[in-house]
Amino acid sequence: MLKTYHGSCHCGRLRYEADIDLAAGTRRCNCTLCTKTRAWTAIVRPDAFRVLDGEDYLKDYMFGGNGVHHLFCARCGVRAFSRGYVEEVGGHFVSVYLASLDDVTPRELAEAPVTCVDGRDDAWDKPPKETGHL
Repeated sequence: MLKTYHGSCHCGRLRYEADIDLAAGTRRCNCTLCTKTRAWTAIVRPDAFRVLDGEDYLKDYMFGGNGVHHLFCARCGVRAFSRGYVEEVGGHFVSVYLASLDDVTPRELAEAPVTCVDGRDDAWDKPPKETGHL
């Protein structure tokens, strides 16, 4: 079921809302950045995501040449979302970091299906060989 969630960074400078259907699935990726930060995300279309405050605090980190903007708060360092274009995930997307959601319940997270993707090998439509550590 589609629900509007609200999220923020740790210091609260960045605030956003996103329309997410957690029952449609969440993702964990094995790329080096997601592995090191233990990222757990939900993919939404750009029109389902709205920055409410603090866009001027966002800093951008890109790597690997795939055009994904890994955004984080310049004040507290928390990553709340990424955005970019990857054909295998349906084109333009916003990847919302579930840990930054303020009003999601533990039950909603526990019930959300998780798909592991092989970002390390740019095989976004396939699971990695090993997923236990994700």
